[in-house]
Amino acid sequence: MFAPTEKSKNNLINENINENKIFVVGNTIVDAVYQNLKHPSGILNKLNINNNEYILITIHRQENVDNKERLYNILKGLYRIYEHYSIPIVYPIHPRTKKMIKKFNLYIPKYIKIIEPVGFFDFLQLEKNASIILTDSGGVQEEACILKVPCITLRYNTERPETIDIGANILVGTDEKQIFNGFKKMINKKRNWINPFGNGKSSKKIIELIT
Repeated sequence: MFAPTEKSKNNLINENINENKIFVVGNTIVDAVYQNLKHPSGILNKLNINNNEYILITIHRQENVDNKERLYNILKGLYRIYEHYSIPIVYPIHPRTKKMIKKFNLYIPKYIKIIEPVGFFDFLQLEKNASIILTDSGGVQEEACILKVPCITLRYNTERPETIDIGANILVGTDEKQIFNGFKKMINKKRNWINPFGNGKSSKKIIELIT
C-alpha cells in the first residue's frame, strides 16, 4: 500500500493495516506539478498581470456555490480584502459558479478579473506566480503548498491536513470577517515550509517497489 505522507501512513496503521505493507512514497501530484511547470505559458501577459502582484481565487464546491448566503459572504470577504489592500483578483470561474451567481443575482465587481477556465499549464503558472491563493479545492491546496504559495481555504474542513500542520494553509470557512482576518495572517507569510508531499519522484518509487 502506497501512502503519500507519514500522516497518511499513521492513519492506515490506526485502521489496523500492517505497517510492513505501507510504503511512504510521496504524492504523484508533486511529480505532475514539477514536470508541467516546464511548459511555457503566456497567461500572465495575456491577462496583463505581474508576478506576485495578484490574488488567485477558485470557488466551485457545491456547499459554497449552491448556497446564496455563503457565496455572498465570500464575495463580501473579497471586497474587504480589495478595499484594504487594492490587490487585483484573478478568478477562473467554474461554469457551475457562474450559473449560480446569475441565478442568485449577485454582483461581481470590476476589480475581480473574471476569466474562463484555463488549462493545467496556464493554471499552474497562475498558481505559481500568485501572491496568495483563496480556494475551496482540495487539489489547489496541495499545489499551493508544493509551489510555496500561501493558501486560504474557504471551507471548514480539509482532506489535506498536512498543509495546515506546516503553516502553508489555513481554514477560514465562508465568514466575511474570517476570510479577511485569514488574509491578513497569510499575505506576508514566510514561504519557508517544507513540502510534505515528496520530491517529485513518487512514480519512480512506486515502480521500483512493484517491479
